[in-house]
Amino acid sequence: MAIGRETVENLLKLAKPRWKTSITKVEPNRIITRGYPQEDLIGNISFSEMVYLLIKGEIPHENHAKMLESVLVSFCDHGITPPSTQVARIMASTGAPMNTCVSGGLASFGKHHAGALEGSMCLLQKLMKDYVDSNGSPSSSNDLKSLALHTVEQCLEKGKKIPGFGHRFHDKDPRPGKLVKTAKKYDCFGVHTELAVYIENLLLEIKGIRMNIDGANAGILSDMGFDWRFGTGIFMIGRVPALISHIHEEKTVETPFRKFVEFDDIYYTD
Repeated sequence: MAIGRETVENLLKLAKPRWKTSITKVEPNRIITRGYPQEDLIGNISFSEMVYLLIKGEIPHENHAKMLESVLVSFCDHGITPPSTQVARIMASTGAPMNTCVSGGLASFGKHHAGALEGSMCLLQKLMKDYVDSNGSPSSSNDLKSLALHTVEQCLEKGKKIPGFGHRFHDKDPRPGKLVKTAKKYDCFGVHTELAVYIENLLLEIKGIRMNIDGANAGILSDMGFDWRFGTGIFMIGRVPALISHIHEEKTVETPFRKFVEFDDIYYTD
């Protein structure tokens, strides 16, 4: 039987689709996300569970859901100290709409702000992968302590900072300790977080430097199986509500057209 031209064209479209996705399938009157009808998810899972489902493709068990929720809460805000919040508020003072201000704040994330989580996750995951490939799974805490010592020595010799340690404002970031305790409570404390703790112990002894929020969450998220490439994205999920709050406060409380600096503070060079 001859195949009509229209049928051939349809077959070619199916064979070479322009877009492929395994995340959400949309049909008339039907939305399926990771195999679940969205109407069945509404009211039955938490926001952190939905985030986990979208990223990892499955609904987490209770402990992982609570741990991810704790991670997102820990990223909630750091006042007006971060450049991203300052950028968002300055943009808000010009009368820019909410979406533009949020975009500006997010666009200001980079290597030196918000990038430490991803960098720390990448480092911890690489260290553990290289160790396992060469030696097999660590058999004791002493193996992780040796790996931590080697890592710290190498970085100090090369004059490199270890992402996830030290903080511009805090001698002791108040969040990592609670995150590590929470990870142990929810059975999410694994080799990556343990390695991060041993690195902190060494840096504290040698340079008086403690682990920051990024180092703690890098270990925890790695132990939960999140690829390091999701790091900045997960940070963004936690920080967006704060940007929205700061933008609204700027628009409703402060005088428009905020000055970044006073005129007399500007120094002109030749």
